[in-house]
Amino acid sequence: MDQTKSRFLSLDFLLGAGLLGLICTAVLASGWLFPNVGAIDLTARLVPPFARADHILGTDPLGRDVLARVVAGGWISLQVGVLSVAGSVMLGVIVGLVAGYYRGIWDVIVMRFADVQLALPFILLAITFIAIIGGSLTNTIILLIVSQWVQYARLVRAQVLALRDREFILAARAIGVKDRRILFSHLLPNLLGPVVVLMTLNVANNILLESSLTFLGLGVDPTIPSWGGMLADGRTYLQSAWWVSVFPGLAILLTVLGLNLLGDWLRDTLDPTGRTGR
Repeated sequence: MDQTKSRFLSLDFLLGAGLLGLICTAVLASGWLFPNVGAIDLTARLVPPFARADHILGTDPLGRDVLARVVAGGWISLQVGVLSVAGSVMLGVIVGLVAGYYRGIWDVIVMRFADVQLALPFILLAITFIAIIGGSLTNTIILLIVSQWVQYARLVRAQVLALRDREFILAARAIGVKDRRILFSHLLPNLLGPVVVLMTLNVANNILLESSLTFLGLGVDPTIPSWGGMLADGRTYLQSAWWVSVFPGLAILLTVLGLNLLGDWLRDTLDPTGRTGR
């Protein structure tokens, strides 16, 4: 009991959960806190931070409140991060389970396809994908799913190969348990630890990727507030109005930091043999 309690009181967990809890609460309440997030006031262009009470973090070149746009933009980034990882996990876990358990020609085809996809630079895949179907929130999520399911498939396949000949699996086969039940009731629960850790880290990575794609004009519609879009809007004002880019950049930094800290904590909790020693 004391050991479990100390894990929940670890610095990684407290900082990660605190940062994410604060950011998620603000994002979920953004509609109530800032009902007019897109309001334009050309008389209040590029107001510096803390200069006016109604614009605490300043305004952008169109007079829009930076704080409101940062909070509202978090909804897009978190949505992309969570949904893309969920889709990647569902596809990758199923493919990895089947490939690792049945082996044979299916395993060879899937793994060679995975090797080819991993050899493709992500930016080349992104440019090709967006050029064919166009850029939008939904297409960005689909792009990230297509590009990242391979990671989960390879991870799950490796775990299944290590477990498929263990005694409890052989015993289940011997008593006539169906393959589907072996896959999802016996194998899947025993390999969730590494998958959960990778999920946490990939949410953070996908937030960065969405911001990068939007910054390059390949992601979310520029009319929708997003952290990457705000960075792109403010890049020409870095010397005269640094706050337009700095505050969304800080939001990305704090969100990714919180997710990475939780990922480290989950790794230490779910895999005691791999602890970092902190």
